Amino acid sequence: MRIETIRHLHCTVLRAKGELDHAGRVRFSACINAVWDWSEGPVLVLDLADLDFFDSSVIGVLAMAMQRMEEERSGRIILVRPSSHLLSVLRLTDLLSHVELRGSVEETVAELMLQSAAAAASRESEAAAGRDHNP
Repeated sequence: MRIETIRHLHCTVLRAKGELDHAGRVRFSACINAVWDWSEGPVLVLDLADLDFFDSSVIGVLAMAMQRMEEERSGRIILVRPSSHLLSVLRLTDLLSHVELRGSVEETVAELMLQSAAAAASRESEAAAGRDHNP
């Protein structure tokens, strides 16, 4: 299995290719842990569309990340281009409701950048309004 990581300001993209079996699960989980603090939240964008094979190990990887996010009360997992088989597995294991789905990595990164810019502008206008009301 090959795992490619791309660090963006507002998210980390992880692309997995090949076979996600038990050995791949260990590597993929370690990779997620290694990039955990690369983005605030963290926001993990997982592109698993190029997996040739996956077994229940994919559930273990996602469950590990979800559990850590729950413990830290922060974070998002965004799945890009999931296969219909993966969607079925996630639906059956009740994990589908814990992830966000998107159609492309590029659109997702752009969307996250816009959301972050809008949030920053909102915080700045609130801070400016607070300064205007203080004598």
